[in-house]
Amino acid sequence: MASLSSSSLPIQFSDDEDAGRFLPPRPQTPPGIPPATAPYAPSSKLSFGVVCSSNINRSMEGHVVLGNAGLRVESYGTGSTVRLPGRSAMDPRIFKFGTPYAQMYESLATEDEAFFFQNGVLQLCRRGSAVKTSPQRWQDTPSLAIALHDIVIAFEERIFDAVIEDLQTRDPTDDFGPIHVICLDTKDNPHEAQIQGRVCLELCWLLENAEDLSAEAPEIVENFQKEHMSHTQIKVLYQLCYL
Repeated sequence: MASLSSSSLPIQFSDDEDAGRFLPPRPQTPPGIPPATAPYAPSSKLSFGVVCSSNINRSMEGHVVLGNAGLRVESYGTGSTVRLPGRSAMDPRIFKFGTPYAQMYESLATEDEAFFFQNGVLQLCRRGSAVKTSPQRWQDTPSLAIALHDIVIAFEERIFDAVIEDLQTRDPTDDFGPIHVICLDTKDNPHEAQIQGRVCLELCWLLENAEDLSAEAPEIVENFQKEHMSHTQIKVLYQLCYL
């Protein structure tokens, strides 16, 4: 994950009624594949959606990595609420989707800044606010916006299932085009999200460079899984949907 130290991101939210208005510096692109000409401006021919549960860890890592590499990307969550780690698994901090990341940061920092910095949640809120205003819920996003995506990456099998179920229950759009849904199963912690963010980028570049995406995507995904299963236990699923 990009550096999120408090010294590098001087956030000052407490006196601002519109907490989402102040944007800290965007996290830098991790080392690796992205071309030097693609810092922030979208330039890809394909549109990518990345999805986790709360749109704050795994999907936001994917959003940062893909976006900074020059790919067109938006991130989402499929949960009913945004759930952040508290002092125990039975005591999460819960926010509604649409709550600005900056507002989450301020709320948690006011409650116990030292604790929520130590468990990494404040850093996730900082990173989120550097990319967009607030977490977005997949199921609440209009079909016309969802239909713009060519590829959707889900970072957990149950989220993959939720995305497919949602696509199958939506009314078809006028264009009724294909959406390639892929699962890259990822544990919900920042370290694993960082690793899988780069794996996701590698896969997305392969898909971006396909001449005929609908014809080539299944084979690209199959070969990608075979290659990566040789050195890491990565679970890859694929489903072609239409909207």
